[in-house]
This record gives sequence, structure tokens and C-alpha cells, in this order.
Amino acid sequence: MKSKASFPARLLGASALFVLALFGAGTAGLARAQTLGAAAGSENGITLYGGYRGGGNFTEATTGQDVRVGSTASFAFALDIALEPLKQVQLFYGRQNTDLSSGAFLVSTSSIPLTIEYFHIGGTAFFDKISSGGYAVGGIGATLFTPKGPGLTTETKPSMNFGFGYMLPLGHGLGVRFEARGYATLIDSSGGMFCSNNSCLVSIKGTTLFQGEALVGLTGRF
Repeated sequence: MKSKASFPARLLGASALFVLALFGAGTAGLARAQTLGAAAGSENGITLYGGYRGGGNFTEATTGQDVRVGSTASFAFALDIALEPLKQVQLFYGRQNTDLSSGAFLVSTSSIPLTIEYFHIGGTAFFDKISSGGYAVGGIGATLFTPKGPGLTTETKPSMNFGFGYMLPLGHGLGVRFEARGYATLIDSSGGMFCSNNSCLVSIKGTTLFQGEALVGLTGRF
């Protein structure tokens, strides 16, 4: 029999498992938390990224036509905190200023400006050496959608990201990152997304929004 648990519930469960896996339990977990930011074999970092984010489609609820999310430049910020050898906790913020477009829209609203922001907590795991070479990265949290237009409201949805990267160290205090990330956001809307007080300039529905992003970042290491 299939589970009827909602995606947000599963997402919260995954978050709890992630925290438990990250810090462990009991005395070992407490010891790990106490060394956060000063763990041997790891280091801290602050990264500013520039990138390009693409992909993503919704559906116009009335006509069933595709509503496309434009592919545009993006930027991001990450704080990496030393956790244990080769591993870091990561706080990640990413932003894209884009637009929604569809043949279903009225001529006067052929496109709708939209800002998409990701707020995630996750981790980075280097394969061979901290802050050098290949690594995997991922996180879980929320996506904030902010459309610009009358009768449209901001929406917050659960989301996650996963990706791979390569870091090229520049001396002892700097590094350059090259990353590719994929994002999945639960939409779970049957037509009320972005609507305000039952009034909809555009009625959008969907289940999941997928996006891909290529990033280049400059990291300050400490």
C-alpha cells in the first residue's frame, strides 16, 4: 500500500534525517557540534557566485498551455562551515530575475516578471582534499517565488538541490569554484498559484518545477 504522506511531510522527514546524519546522536553528535567551524581536516569558506539558470515549466490552468520560466543570469552566496575532514555544512542562497511567458497570456501580459530565490541548508563533501578538486554538494529548504503584477502574490514552496563541482585553490586564502546544480521545487498547485483573494490575473498549476544551473564562484577560505 502506498504512503499518503504529503511531499512537505516527507521533506521535513528528510530534513530530520539529514540533521541526524550530519551531527550523529548522543555524545558523538555533541562533540561534532562543538567542533563546528574548527574541525581538523576541513575549513570554512564564503563564496560569491555568478551563473546561468535555465529550465522550468508550469501549466496555465484554464487553457492547459505551457507557461515557461525564462533562462537568465543568476547569482548566489554560500557560507561553508567546517564539519569534519573533507566535509562542510553549507548555507546557500540563490537568486534569479526572470519572467513567465505563454501563448495563453493576454497580449497586455505576454510576460510576467518573476524572481526565484532558493534558501537551503546542506553540505559539501570533497572527494580527495578539502577545498581542492572535485566535490558533491546538496541542500534542502524553500523556494520563494515573487511575481510582479496586480493580483499576484508571493509563494513559498519546499525544495532541494544537488550538484557537483570542482574547486581550484588560489594560494592559501582563495579558490575558484565551478559548479552544476539541479533544483526541484514542489509546486502542488491545481490552479491557485500566485492568486490573491480568489482573483487571478494568471492561473497557474503544476506539481514540480525543475531547474538547472551552471555557476562560477570566488571563495574566500579561512
